[in-house]
Amino acid sequence: MLLIRDRRQTFHVEFIRHYVQEPQRTADEPPLTPRRLRNLRPTDLLTGEELSPDQLAELLERAAWMKGNPLGSDVLRRRTVALIFQRHSTRTRVSFETGIVELGGHPMVLRTDDTQLARGESIRDTAYVLSRNVAAIGIRTGPDELVEELAEYATVPVINMLTASHHPCQALADMLTLKQTFGDLKGVKLAYVGDGNNVARSLAIVGALAGVEISVAAPDGYQLEAVAGAHLTWDPYEAVKDANAVYTDVWVSMNDSPETADARTEALRPYQLNDELLAAAAPGAIALHCLPAHPGDEITESLLYGERQRIWDQAENRRHAQKALLELLCG
Repeated sequence: MLLIRDRRQTFHVEFIRHYVQEPQRTADEPPLTPRRLRNLRPTDLLTGEELSPDQLAELLERAAWMKGNPLGSDVLRRRTVALIFQRHSTRTRVSFETGIVELGGHPMVLRTDDTQLARGESIRDTAYVLSRNVAAIGIRTGPDELVEELAEYATVPVINMLTASHHPCQALADMLTLKQTFGDLKGVKLAYVGDGNNVARSLAIVGALAGVEISVAAPDGYQLEAVAGAHLTWDPYEAVKDANAVYTDVWVSMNDSPETADARTEALRPYQLNDELLAAAAPGAIALHCLPAHPGDEITESLLYGERQRIWDQAENRRHAQKALLELLCG
């Protein structure tokens, strides 16, 4: 039987003909990724740096279309995506499972205890086995090295659903939220206040690709390293000056030791996202939070549930952005 080979895997010609040919589109549907970009599409999403600015812009356009047409693509029809969860999840699991089903696929959820990883099987062997059975692999874990090793040995796309250092899927949803709120992302300023964590790092990386100006305010010991040209400061009011969106995250995340909770809360208290801080931003500025939230700590209840937030849009937009990502990686 005639076979062809791409960068990652050997496919039967009949399989390629079935999945790669462009489906029929309605007149108001934006075009799929141009062939030039499809030929150069990333094989994984580990940090967000795998995307070019053009690919990110097109992914966001496609995600916006999918939001209005949730069943408009069946790129995963009769295909399975493995989702490995080694950390607790609400939004990631719900959005990926729902999105994969809407794309016509089957989400295979694997907790650590469900697999031989719990009994010492290597991530390399796991990558080999999964690659022969699924169209893509998502993993939500702690060490970045684990995800990097999975991507090294997998022959299907690997998606970082969260690690200690990166949360690129969240940043994609955040860019979609900004785009739907402000239109063109060029010139939009986003200020992040609080712990310079994985979310802040991914915002800096993906924001730079989108043309969004990123400013991060954090105290000593909690600040990001210099990354992607983000402006770093200790002063939250300096960070939010002229910002169109002000973003925060929990002060104690799942990757932080509970023993440090009191010290972290004390250090980050001046960085609470509240009405006073938002008033120092640009007129019409919105509040953002990747959730879960702790009202009264990193954000006030009035902002979390008020009219100036787009937080619940962010949560929904995880699904749409991830569907566009899966289409780019697996299409």
